[in-house]
Amino acid sequence: MEKSQYELCIEVLRRLEKTGVLKHLVIIGSWCIPFYKEYFTNVRYIPSIRTRDIDFLVPKPRSIEVKVDLPEILKDLGFIIGFKGSKGFIRLENPDLIIEFLVPERGRGTDKPHPLPQLGLNAQTLRFLGFLTDNVIHVKVEGLSLTLPHPANFALHKLIVSQRRKIDEKMIKDSEAGLNILKALVDKGENSLIKQVYKTIPQSWRKKIKTVLRDLKEPSLLELLEYFD
Repeated sequence: MEKSQYELCIEVLRRLEKTGVLKHLVIIGSWCIPFYKEYFTNVRYIPSIRTRDIDFLVPKPRSIEVKVDLPEILKDLGFIIGFKGSKGFIRLENPDLIIEFLVPERGRGTDKPHPLPQLGLNAQTLRFLGFLTDNVIHVKVEGLSLTLPHPANFALHKLIVSQRRKIDEKMIKDSEAGLNILKALVDKGENSLIKQVYKTIPQSWRKKIKTVLRDLKEPSLLELLEYFD
């Protein structure tokens, strides 16, 4: 039976919840954007278009005590095992959705896949992911409890990574997503929270954020953050 992209995503989340894995995951990619509707219930918030990628961060891989074979569990939904890059990073691919797992880089770091034997696959190790999990929220979507980065952390991170994009289309997409969420936070009256998160960011990251806001001609947001530089 064919499913829409959204229905497929929800079904994946339901199966992760049923196995006991979902509570150990933080959704950190662009699929956060539609799910933030549950946070912005009292302000104008129009989610931007989703991508095929749904990225799951595993903050503490050892905390997953259950053992499941995710490729097998999602097989009947049309997912097959695919590989990303030359290092053998595993992802699960469907014509409408691509699932990837990430873990925070610790210590000296490595470019090798991080094994997740509990899930029957591996994960990519990336730096700076801790910023997305330092401050999380829990929202109810279709009866599921989802863990997401706080919108302030997500939005500022989007502005930072937009500066590193080599493809203009992706740069614009990231910067606009971050900007829209920041404006929704302002409308919600959370200026102080934006400032609180911003002041925890390294100076080099702040410069990137302000560069994006200048390019987007957002003087009010620049003024909001000006105090900390």
